[in-house]
Amino acid sequence: GFIFQVASFQGVAVRSLSTSSPHDHPEHGRLVYKGNLAKTVLGVKFFSYSTSIFNLFMMPYIMLKSGIGVESLLVQGAFYGLIGIFTFVTPVTLHLLTKGYVIRLYYKDEVDTYTAITYNAILAEKATVFHQKDVKIPDISKMFTTFYAKTKSMLVNPTLFPNPQDYNHLMGYDKSSVFKFEDLEAVKEAD
Repeated sequence: GFIFQVASFQGVAVRSLSTSSPHDHPEHGRLVYKGNLAKTVLGVKFFSYSTSIFNLFMMPYIMLKSGIGVESLLVQGAFYGLIGIFTFVTPVTLHLLTKGYVIRLYYKDEVDTYTAITYNAILAEKATVFHQKDVKIPDISKMFTTFYAKTKSMLVNPTLFPNPQDYNHLMGYDKSSVFKFEDLEAVKEAD
C-alpha cells in the first residue's frame, strides 16, 4: 500500500509540473526570455557572500592565534586591508556586475510592458516593470549591459529568446525597420 501511495504521489507531482511551470506568472504576462546563467550567478554570489561571512567570523580568531595583533601596525594594516578586500570588495563588485543580469523576462502584449526579474543584493528575486519606450540602447556596446530600462542597466543574451521577434520588439528594432521601409517607399514615389 505504501509503495503504491508514493508512486501515485510522484505521478501527481509530475503531472502538476507539466501543466504549470514554476516561472508562470500570468500577472507579469507571457515568459519571453529565460537567462541560462541564473543558477551560476546565484551560486557565485552565494559563495562570495558565505566566504565573506566566514572571513568576518574568523578574523578575530586568526588575530588571536597568529599574534599579528602584537606585531607592527604596518603588518596589522596590511593584513586587515587584504582581508577587507576579499570580504567586502569582491561581493560588492560581483553584485555591481551581475545586478542587471535578467533571469526571466515577461511581456504583456496588451499594455506593451515588460517585467524583468533580476537578483537583488540579498539574492532575492526583484521585478522591474518598464514600457518598451523606456528601453534605451547604449551608444557604445558595454560589457554588462544590453539595454537600459529607464536608468537600470539590463543584460540579456539575444540568442536565448525562443522567438527572435520578441527580442526585436524589446530593442525597438521592429519599429526602425518599419520607418526604413516607409522611407524607402517615399523615395520610390519621389523618383
